[in-house]
Amino acid sequence: MAPLAGRTALVTGASSGIGLEAAVKLARLGAQVVIVARDSAKGETALTEVRARAASHSVSLLLCDFASQAAIRRLASDYRGRFPRLHILVNNAGSVSTKRVTTVDGLEQTFAVNHLGYFLLTHLLLDLLEQSAPARIVNVASIGHRQGDLDFDNLQFERGGYRIMKAYTRSKLANVLFTAELARRLAETGVTVNCVHPGTVATQIWTRAPWFARPIIAVRKLFMLTPEQGGDTIVHLAASPDLEGQSGGYYENNCRVQPSRLAQDQALAKKLWDVSAQLVKLA
Repeated sequence: MAPLAGRTALVTGASSGIGLEAAVKLARLGAQVVIVARDSAKGETALTEVRARAASHSVSLLLCDFASQAAIRRLASDYRGRFPRLHILVNNAGSVSTKRVTTVDGLEQTFAVNHLGYFLLTHLLLDLLEQSAPARIVNVASIGHRQGDLDFDNLQFERGGYRIMKAYTRSKLANVLFTAELARRLAETGVTVNCVHPGTVATQIWTRAPWFARPIIAVRKLFMLTPEQGGDTIVHLAASPDLEGQSGGYYENNCRVQPSRLAQDQALAKKLWDVSAQLVKLA
């Protein structure tokens, strides 16, 4: 890994799991790391842990509930008020719900947090990334995108059909499509963007699974990756010199692989971009 002294990294969803582990590793590599948490108490606990494990005082905390677009806008403003540059943006904050829940913006929560949160925060900080180039964006996706679909006539499941995995895989397909379209738009800017399946990791996200699935998950957790192993995959995209200049890729096991057929559809990616811009009021 390349030393990251003098570089600043923003990691969302960093109060636990792979986000926290990625923050620790980036701080150990010398980066100034800004972690983002939803809950203040958990965020402070994570801040103390990252500083201690990385033996670094160059770690800061910002708060954001990614279910609120107003909160995401405040996060971007808070970051700009404290940090003049941004070299690494890790979009990792995620959510799943057993039933359809809407956000304060009236959007289905899984899609709003997992995709629109990435989309909006990236746009709000994009000029800072370009000014800091070479810079990298890492979107945490999932192999689950291969089962995902996009029904623009029922994008928020407002017409029914909501299921936890259907919502989750749809949001992860959106992550991969967003990555590909963003890479095309950032060509020649010095900012690269890639997405990663961090592996099937034993994190707290599984506590939100339906009650009937929990016994199965408890057994499967015995064979899942640790959060530390999952964090390694994020840091590989964020810091490996082997990826210098590489953009628009989807990675599994630290190797660039072809995503699903739908994830390679450029027209679909463009339409998702336009719809997303409208939903976050950027259009």
